[in-house]
Amino acid sequence: MRLNIGGLTPFTTIDFPGHLAAVVFLQGCSWRCSYCHNPHLLEVDKQGDNWEMLQNFLEQRRGFLDGVVLSGGEPLLQSGLAAAIANIKAMGFKVALHTAGSNPHRLEQHLTTLDWVGLDIKTSFKNYPKLTGVTASGDKVRQSLALLVASDVDYEVRTTIDPNFFTRAAVLELAEMLMTAGVTHYAVQECRPVENYKVESPSLLLDPSLLAQLEGMFDHFTLRYS
Repeated sequence: MRLNIGGLTPFTTIDFPGHLAAVVFLQGCSWRCSYCHNPHLLEVDKQGDNWEMLQNFLEQRRGFLDGVVLSGGEPLLQSGLAAAIANIKAMGFKVALHTAGSNPHRLEQHLTTLDWVGLDIKTSFKNYPKLTGVTASGDKVRQSLALLVASDVDYEVRTTIDPNFFTRAAVLELAEMLMTAGVTHYAVQECRPVENYKVESPSLLLDPSLLAQLEGMFDHFTLRYS
């Protein structure tokens, strides 16, 4: 089994709601979003195979951690993902997945083995190519969202609100689209500047009336703003 790992957070209380977990950052992503916070994970070290390292780490965390979050990059690109999920669960851990939804077919393959999914919805489907640089990327995400909402898996849909890209009206348009699609758990989070990318405009998440509207649209709404 091959697993290309680009980083590891040994303990988190926020990336897998309700669980103490470790976060494993897997390499590889087919998108090139301007505000990406993990650009070092975009490419894959084809010589790397870090499963043994992860297995040894988890063996020492039995009885302490509840679960493992597989994040990225885009973890659905990993050929060894199914085997990794099975092995992690066999060790007694729950498994969560963070995905951008770019591979609906692979998401469907893994859904029944996952305990929780965090799906990043970056913008309205029609605007995805502008953000990701990939034609028809919005159609893939639309399919992933439909699969997730129709499943029995616990989930959260979340959006990073980049004020360079979003207007207040665009935020509400996206939220309306998600509500209509059946989303019940939605989170919005602050866009933080990264190297070579500045956030010039004031955060829309400081607008109490906008937040009140969003909260009223979903059964469960979360604001992440530091």
